[in-house]
Amino acid sequence: MKVYPFKIPKPLHDSLIYQVDHDIIFYDKLHQHEDIQLSYIVEGEGTLIVGDKVNQYQKNDIVVIGSHLPHVFKSNINYGKKSHMLTLFFAKDSFGKDFFELEELKELTAFFKRAAHGFKVTSSKKAIALLFMQLENASKLSRFLILLELLKKASVCNYISLSSFIYDKKYKETEGKRMQEVFDYTMSHFKNDITLESISEVANMTKNAFCKYFKKRTNKTYFRFLNELRVEHTCKLLIDKNDSSIEDLAYESGFRNISNFNRQFKIIKNMSPNNFRKRTV
Repeated sequence: MKVYPFKIPKPLHDSLIYQVDHDIIFYDKLHQHEDIQLSYIVEGEGTLIVGDKVNQYQKNDIVVIGSHLPHVFKSNINYGKKSHMLTLFFAKDSFGKDFFELEELKELTAFFKRAAHGFKVTSSKKAIALLFMQLENASKLSRFLILLELLKKASVCNYISLSSFIYDKKYKETEGKRMQEVFDYTMSHFKNDITLESISEVANMTKNAFCKYFKKRTNKTYFRFLNELRVEHTCKLLIDKNDSSIEDLAYESGFRNISNFNRQFKIIKNMSPNNFRKRTV
C-alpha cells in the first residue's frame, strides 16, 4: 500500500464509498487521496495532522478532509477502546463534472470551500451523527440522499479549520515516504530531545536541505511543527491530569525550559497554559 498517493478502493461503477474502520488504531500513514472524506468518530481519540496543522480528535467528532489534502490519524493506543470511524468518500466530479454546479446545489458551495483546508464540525453534531448511523443499512440511493443532507448541514454549521496552508501538488511516492518517516519519528519521540541533526538524518538530507524541504511542504519550520505537537499533547494532559503541575506536564510533553514552554504555548494557543486549564475545568 503506497503512502502517496493513496487511492480509495472503489467497486466498479460506484461513485460513493461508505467505509467502516473498527480496529485498535486508525490507518496511521501520512496520505492524500482525490476523494473528499467525511468522517464520524464513533470511538477513539488521538492526534490528527491535516496539511500544516496539528489537531486533536476524540469521540463524536465529525471531520471533513478535502481532496489531495495530506493527513494522518495517530490513535492514542492507551484510550482503552477500539477506534471506530464511519466515513463517506466521494470526489466533486463523482456524479458528473458539473453536478455540483447545478443551481439547485449552489448552497453547497460553502462546503467545498471549507473542505479545501479540512474542517471539524462544531454545531449540529447530533443531527449529523444520526445521519451517519443510518448509512449502514441504507441502499445506494438512500446513501446518496444522506450525503446531500450531510453536505447541506456541513455547509451551514459552525466549524473550525483543520489546516491553514494547502500544498497544491500531489506528492510522489518517494516524497510521501520521506514525510511519513519524519512525521512518524517526530510523533514517536516528541517527548524527548530532537535536534536538527537527528531529524535531518531521518529524512536522509543535509540540515539546510531539510529545513527548506519541510518549510516548502508545510509552510512552517520543523521546530514550529514540533512545538505545536508538544503543546497539543500538553493541552490533553491539562484536561486529563487536573492535579498535576503545569511544569510537570510541560516536561512530560518534551519541553525542558518552562519559560520557553509558556512562550510557545501562548504563541500557539493565544492564551497562557493556566488560562487554558481554567477554561476546561
